[in-house]
Amino acid sequence: MTAADAYGPPVAPWSAGDPYADALRVGRGPLYLRRTDGWLLPLEVERWCARADTADLEVLRRCEGAVLDVGCGPGRLIAALAAQGRRALGIDVSEAAVERTVGLGGQALHRSVFDSVPGEGRWGTALLIDGNLGIGGDPAALLGRMDQLLAPEGLLIVETVPVDIDERVRVRVADGRGAAGTPFPWARLGTPALLRHARRAGWRPDGQWSTGGRSFVALRSRSASSTAEPPNSTAVISSQRARKPVPARPVADR
Repeated sequence: MTAADAYGPPVAPWSAGDPYADALRVGRGPLYLRRTDGWLLPLEVERWCARADTADLEVLRRCEGAVLDVGCGPGRLIAALAAQGRRALGIDVSEAAVERTVGLGGQALHRSVFDSVPGEGRWGTALLIDGNLGIGGDPAALLGRMDQLLAPEGLLIVETVPVDIDERVRVRVADGRGAAGTPFPWARLGTPALLRHARRAGWRPDGQWSTGGRSFVALRSRSASSTAEPPNSTAVISSQRARKPVPARPVADR
């Protein structure tokens, strides 16, 4: 059994020619998640590729110890933490995301959260920002994996959809000009839904806030996890599981 088999259901990998990778390389969209019924959700590529904003800095202010950014994207949070002299690592299955993060001066690995991660069971804080709670389309499985990565009483900060929703969908990334990536499972959760899932999994709520039209929840891990390498490892591996960026609000029904 592989690590991916043990941690959860497989999802489709990014490809080098995926519209998401192309958008990250140029730092702009348009880019969307397209649901199977044609409904579009915008992806905020320009914000992700800019410097950390006020809402981001509030998240970073709350971080404790070494920070793991799951699905780090183009790396604005990791770069901001590095500039503050803090230990931080981003992981992402998009090579373009990892390249951009490293180019900004941060540490990042080409890796899925469901693969072996350096410092398992020792991270002080883990981040699921920009909707990355949707990774794999199974919030319960993802929350279980995050508990394995954090130290006892570690902090998980999650960005939620700013509406009350608990949705499982299949989507693909599209650029609005005809190019589209491989379909993959995704989830969208508002704060009430996240708190329901978290409580069932044994997480303890540790705060929630909204700023700049974005919503966040802090959770405390429930238990100790097995330890592995120290959190500042720089090894890089490939992954067969995908990270997808997350939308904020729908823009159209088509």
